[in-house]
Amino acid sequence: MSAVIINNIIKRYGSKKAVITALQGISFDVKQGELFGIIGPDGAGKTSLFRILTTLLLADEGTATVDGFDVVKDYKSIRQRVGYMPGKFSLYQDLTVKENLDFFATIFNTTVEENYVLIKDIYSQIEPFKDRKAGKLSGGMKQKLALSCALIHRPSVLFLDEPTTGVDAVSRKEFWEMLTRLKEQGITILVSTPYMDEASLCDRVALIQSGKILSINTPQGIVDSFGKKLLAVKSNDMLHLLKDLKQCKEVEDAYPFGEYHHVVLKKDGEELLKSYLEQKGYLFKLKEAKPNIEDCFMALMKTS
Repeated sequence: MSAVIINNIIKRYGSKKAVITALQGISFDVKQGELFGIIGPDGAGKTSLFRILTTLLLADEGTATVDGFDVVKDYKSIRQRVGYMPGKFSLYQDLTVKENLDFFATIFNTTVEENYVLIKDIYSQIEPFKDRKAGKLSGGMKQKLALSCALIHRPSVLFLDEPTTGVDAVSRKEFWEMLTRLKEQGITILVSTPYMDEASLCDRVALIQSGKILSINTPQGIVDSFGKKLLAVKSNDMLHLLKDLKQCKEVEDAYPFGEYHHVVLKKDGEELLKSYLEQKGYLFKLKEAKPNIEDCFMALMKTS
């Protein structure tokens, strides 16, 4: 059974003279108990989609249901059932950690004590600072407090909008470990992120760009669909190397990737590429590379 069903959602902003279509016919479903990732850069439409699914924004066209409830007709029921953690920290900065949590529990007619088991693994890490004002917390601690407040009423579906943006690497790792534990408790989780490396931590992902879904699959399924020869190359002049790679007729695409440039070949033209770089006078290192989600995203953008 699907916890979330989205059918041809379209969202526009602006006036008739300057209309921006943030979502262009989005359709997919999320299974109950699934950890589903929506992966894409800033401006791709992730936040607009989450705001529609949490009943904070109306779509211009299309339909969507969460836990079987329509996002327009049944918005009150949905608000009682979902947890939402927006991208920007939105708790009360002048309230303490404990006061924020008590406030959100009261809104949903529950108590921290009643649902403490659900948030224990998360909240226990910030409980020693329960009397500190939220505005004085570090990025990672704010993240844990916001997640605790989103969970305190025991939601069936949890929406997390770019929860790890601006958070250090250690806190990011801890956060995803927490999501795995929440999934084991049967909570359906939708998480959006601009970080391609986080895609591998999801059961399935949707790659989104400019309001369009490029692909929906398991992380491994997306990687397996790449289907082209990928090389990694570096030299002592990476800037000019990239320009020359893009001008090579054997190269379909080339882009920076860490200390290397990744090169997608049109055909099996590795030897021709080597000859081309030698003729250009480069001292280079060339090796075969395994594609990842980011490579697949770049390839899908070229064909969309």
